Amino acid sequence: MATANFGKIQIGIYVEIKRSDGRIHQAMVTSLNEDNESVTVEWIENGDTKGKEIDLESIFSLNPDLVPDEDIEPSPETPPPPTSSAKVNKIVKNRRTVASIKNEPPPRDNRVVGSARARPSQLPEQSSSAQQNGSVSDISPVQAAKKEFGPPSRRKSNCVKEVEKLQEKREKRRLQQQELREKRAQDVDATNPNYEIMCMIRDFRGSLDYRPLTTADPIDEHRICVCVRKRPLNKKETQMKDLDVITIPSKDVVMVHEPKQKVDLTRYLENQTFRFDYAFDDSAPNEMVYRFTARPLVETIFERGMATCFAYGQTGSGKTHTMGGDFSGKNQDCSKGIYALAARDVFLMLKKPNYKKLELQVYATFFEIYSGKVFDLLNRKTKLRVLEDGKQQVQVVGLQEREVKCVEDVLKLIDIGNSCRTSGQTSANAHSSRSHAVFQIILRRKGKLHGKFSLIDLAGNERGADTSSADRQTRLEGAEINKSLLALKVNKVLLIVKSLLLLTLIFFTQLQNDSVCFFL
Repeated sequence: MATANFGKIQIGIYVEIKRSDGRIHQAMVTSLNEDNESVTVEWIENGDTKGKEIDLESIFSLNPDLVPDEDIEPSPETPPPPTSSAKVNKIVKNRRTVASIKNEPPPRDNRVVGSARARPSQLPEQSSSAQQNGSVSDISPVQAAKKEFGPPSRRKSNCVKEVEKLQEKREKRRLQQQELREKRAQDVDATNPNYEIMCMIRDFRGSLDYRPLTTADPIDEHRICVCVRKRPLNKKETQMKDLDVITIPSKDVVMVHEPKQKVDLTRYLENQTFRFDYAFDDSAPNEMVYRFTARPLVETIFERGMATCFAYGQTGSGKTHTMGGDFSGKNQDCSKGIYALAARDVFLMLKKPNYKKLELQVYATFFEIYSGKVFDLLNRKTKLRVLEDGKQQVQVVGLQEREVKCVEDVLKLIDIGNSCRTSGQTSANAHSSRSHAVFQIILRRKGKLHGKFSLIDLAGNERGADTSSADRQTRLEGAEINKSLLALKVNKVLLIVKSLLLLTLIFFTQLQNDSVCFFL
């Protein structure tokens, strides 16, 4: 039975396949089947791993670069030597005898011989061996070397080398992620009351093919982009032995594992899949979140646009950590937040020749909305008024703009604003922001508005269970926060005003005309 020739197909590479409905996409080769001359491939679709067997002919038709190399025929200018097959066999046999006497390994077929000078140590011995058999005139040393080592192999192009490097890095990254997942799986606490559900989640995650978002992935353009970021369990949740029920297998998919119970009290796991523009797992740093969310908006304001970035979520979900920076106790490192990263890129863009000639000036404002009132965080929390001008645009009257010359100036303003911002402590979050904070980077040219970038850290919406033990003031704050957040409604690509609340009036001004918005 003839052996199947798989060409350049190997286990672990990605190939193009054609589905029964005509779609063509990539899938990973998981096994080579010699008995029926086919390969088994797998891919992820809607969070599920699927697979099928495909014959080699179909694979080669869609992937011509994987077709096996054909034997190179001899050139017509050099006709084959007029020797009988018996003589050639005899010469080859004698060559092997000489090689075995010198204790050298037999030559492999994939060695390249460009000329007779490539192996000077063997050719004289081969020719002398041929003289003993009386066939020197029948075959030359160069032809003998070519027959010995086979046709020369093709050189790989730079494109192929780059693809192989990328594939090698991808495989290395997957191995590291697999080791990390296995290490986490071994840390399962058998005394946990939810041990059975924990094992179900672990087994389900083990069946997934993880392809998380990386810095090498392209950045897509969106008018409105909605992203989600997973946070790790905090100390309180770890002490209570809560479960991590969120899995992010790919760059735009979030899976929620919901424990269920049947009528016969059998427990099972229901896995729900949600799709977003981007999904960041708990290992993604602020720099990566900024790269795919707020960074594309920086160029918008240089093109006379208005850009807005929201951070929305439940209290304690990490909004202030993402926008403002890392917390160390009660102190916050402002240099690692989206505020500072956006300011850094703004000053880098100002140095580009096409923007440098515009002579733009950079200003910053920082204010908060607390219990239906607006306060200037850069001017001793002065109370501000919100009015509508003749163009039906909502304006914050009396808001102080500070000119900034470098990133350090921006960090100082952020530090001043954060120290004045209203915050408190709840059962769900020890550093709970009790107000909506708006940090704006404004570009002006000769005193006129050129572009504006609004970075908004919303206060977290709160459940009644999180504030049941709080005092009256905290509960009133939570009610006001929830009421203002419910005013923001999303309908396709526009934010529609459903309430004349102060928060909506101010934000609606940011979300008009040519604005671009990202939600976190």
